[in-house]
Amino acid sequence: MLGFSLTPEQVEIQKRAREFALKEILPVAWHYDAVDDTPLPVLRKAWEAGIMNADMPKEYGGKGWGLVENVLITEELSAACAGLATSIFDNSLGMEPLRLSTNVDLKKKYFSEIARNFKLICFATSEPTMGSDVSGIRCLARRDGDDYVLNGTKYWITNGGLADYMSVFATIDPEKKHGGICAFMVEKDWQGVSIGRRIPKLGQRGSNTVGIHFKDVRIPKENVLAPPGEGFALAMKTFARTRPAIGAFAVGAARSAMEFTIDYAKRRQAFGTAIANFQAIQHKIADMYQKVETARLLVWKAAWEADQGMDPTIAASVSKLYASEIALEVANEALQVFAGYGYTKMFPIEKIQRDCRLFRIYEGTSEIQRIILSGFAMGDYQPVMPALEDLPVHLDRDSVNREPGTTAWRCRICGHVHYGDEAPEECPYCFYPKPAFKKV
Repeated sequence: MLGFSLTPEQVEIQKRAREFALKEILPVAWHYDAVDDTPLPVLRKAWEAGIMNADMPKEYGGKGWGLVENVLITEELSAACAGLATSIFDNSLGMEPLRLSTNVDLKKKYFSEIARNFKLICFATSEPTMGSDVSGIRCLARRDGDDYVLNGTKYWITNGGLADYMSVFATIDPEKKHGGICAFMVEKDWQGVSIGRRIPKLGQRGSNTVGIHFKDVRIPKENVLAPPGEGFALAMKTFARTRPAIGAFAVGAARSAMEFTIDYAKRRQAFGTAIANFQAIQHKIADMYQKVETARLLVWKAAWEADQGMDPTIAASVSKLYASEIALEVANEALQVFAGYGYTKMFPIEKIQRDCRLFRIYEGTSEIQRIILSGFAMGDYQPVMPALEDLPVHLDRDSVNREPGTTAWRCRICGHVHYGDEAPEECPYCFYPKPAFKKV
């Protein structure tokens, strides 16, 4: 039996996240967007309130909340500001490779430190010339005794300029592609780690984004998250668990765009009445509502699959793709309803639209999600319907009520169905010869 009701505990989590978003994030969101900076005090408050790191395993000092709880929190934070929500959520992304790693001693060391103290951890796969193609990593990890020496640059790293720790993916040999990928836990204060300037962005400007350079950084063997050959799988497993949260970001931002639009439409007068009374506006709002609702259900499904121990890869891609696409659509239609006012910085829609544009890019572009889904649909997906060449399409009464035992032959070229002991010598429609027919 399906059920879509949240537990009382989940409702309370959602309520606390919503209160935090309205009290701590919303009042400062536009300021930090304008100055292109990340408010560390807000991130610290999120940590103190238990909003950050809530999905850390219980055995290491965390709450042990699941992905469903995580996406509930993320939607509420993103509804106030997608950029600040990204920086708050980034600890979950940065910790996920550690959670999935088999290095128990490393978990004990860093999880306990993150649980006790306000520490930030970032996730570093992308590079200046590598984004979606994770197998194309160039950042080089050279073996030196039991340790590794890291050289290269990571780019587009959320919270990279603020993080104390970094989950870094590298390769022992770029020519090995997937087979060379490995992963390490790196500390920002280690010799050879350099942080680049903040990257100026179109949207989500309240989220810190930088490049990180590694020059002869020595990685002790104890800090190996995944040995060579296992790093790619670790990265993919991480994305499968974090992509639903990207969908939740999109749902939150789209929800706010819809809510602001409804409020504006009820107040804005044109032609002697509120524009909410015009069917054209009502249809836009109806489309916004159904898209937000649909996206949320897809996000919840993907999160639920992950919490149940199922492989959430396909559901995660579906939720991330759909929510990312509809968020931009909803924000765009919201701006259309606001018209000229929506195009100004005095109203919230232009910021929401700028923030929403990123969802289609990070943690796997929409194009990458389509590649994943098309590969599944055309490969592993098990259809219910028979193959076309096995499908007897009976078009007339006589064919449906034919004598038992009468053989049907289907032309595999045009689909014509012939009845008889043998196939015809030639199809009367497409003229293909007898071998084109298959007994059905």
